[in-house]
Amino acid sequence: MNYSYLHPREELALTLHRIYQYKMTTTSGGNLSILDENGDIWITPARVDKGTLKPSDIVCVKSDGTVVGQYPPSSEYPFHRAIYNARPDIRAVVHAHPVSLVAFSVSKKIPDAKLIPQTYRWNGSVGFAPYGIPGSKDLGDKIAAKFAAGYDSVLLESHGVCCGGCNLQDAFQRFETLELCCKTEIKARTLGTPQFLTEEQLQLESRSAVMLPVFEREISQMTVKEKDLRNQICRFVERGYRQGLLSGSTGTFSARVSEDSFLITPRPLDRFEVRPEEIVLVSNGKCEFGKTPSHAVLSHHALYQANPGINAIINAYPPNSLAFSCCHQTIDTRTLPECYIFLREVGLFPFERTFNDYPALVENLTLRHPAAVLCNNGVMVVGQDMLSAFDRLEVLECSAEAIIDSAPLGGHVPMDKAVIDDIIDAFHLEK
Repeated sequence: MNYSYLHPREELALTLHRIYQYKMTTTSGGNLSILDENGDIWITPARVDKGTLKPSDIVCVKSDGTVVGQYPPSSEYPFHRAIYNARPDIRAVVHAHPVSLVAFSVSKKIPDAKLIPQTYRWNGSVGFAPYGIPGSKDLGDKIAAKFAAGYDSVLLESHGVCCGGCNLQDAFQRFETLELCCKTEIKARTLGTPQFLTEEQLQLESRSAVMLPVFEREISQMTVKEKDLRNQICRFVERGYRQGLLSGSTGTFSARVSEDSFLITPRPLDRFEVRPEEIVLVSNGKCEFGKTPSHAVLSHHALYQANPGINAIINAYPPNSLAFSCCHQTIDTRTLPECYIFLREVGLFPFERTFNDYPALVENLTLRHPAAVLCNNGVMVVGQDMLSAFDRLEVLECSAEAIIDSAPLGGHVPMDKAVIDDIIDAFHLEK
């Protein structure tokens, strides 16, 4: 969806609905705003159910202070205004109370965005504002001071988080990736000690953008198979987002069209809503004119070239699997028969592998070993088709969550060798 064409009322209502739908705020918690070109601030109202908010509920506070709308503006309007005054480059603000960020907030700890590259790319260093009474000028001054110091995301002591951006979706992506980072770190500490990215690794990721040669073609040249795969990718990306396997700014899906061509998700892309025409065709090392493929395009290309049986690839960042990723631990598949049957042994790859070590990648990620944990960079799964790859992703995340949740019960007990041997025989698995 191109949010640029939405009126502030529609964009605010849609974004707040998205935050509420994915349990990142409560009925009464959180507020969003947009500063328009006239200097007017469009903001969510006070005392209106966030679960049923409509565009007509949005309030406009004019540059002269006049309030237009059927409700008063959010009680937190003072700190929104203070942020805009402190940072002229910020045109939208997201404030809410997602559980994991609140956990950091009440623990008075600042999340380290270097846990995963996407979080650092969107947020950089995170600020921390001392406690102030909600709605007070004191709180506004404390938050604005942190934004004036250069922070784009600020944790509020015993309160929640506030993220700013050049537009509302920019602020929302900061908010969402930071919550994913916090959720992952909390889960990772149940497993062991999370590892953080070095400056060299962050630089490697930041240079990973690829500019492929381009080609032009007419829509009439598109085959029925390609049309079907474009729509499949869209359905599974949106499904993955709904199920919390992806965030709006993380995750890459691709599907093979022919021996020398495949479709892949573009960048930038909001996984909340994906359209078939946005998907990028890569053919003979070139991509469609006017589109930019995912950073992962070269690793996907290498896998398709080396493994003719692979027809779909997914990079994803589900929080439980990501916890293993950030602890540099593989995920034990000896939890349920289904997990072992679908995944066999899951690999553990260093952070750098998907960026610059394609020979090792294609040797160790195959249909025989179809899943790998990527250190500090999520997981990667392959399949004979999009459905099988997505199924493996779900099974992998289910197993990761079960292992983490078993920790307070004494930890998981893997199926023993005799059980595994029986599974191999019963399902005719390759030994």
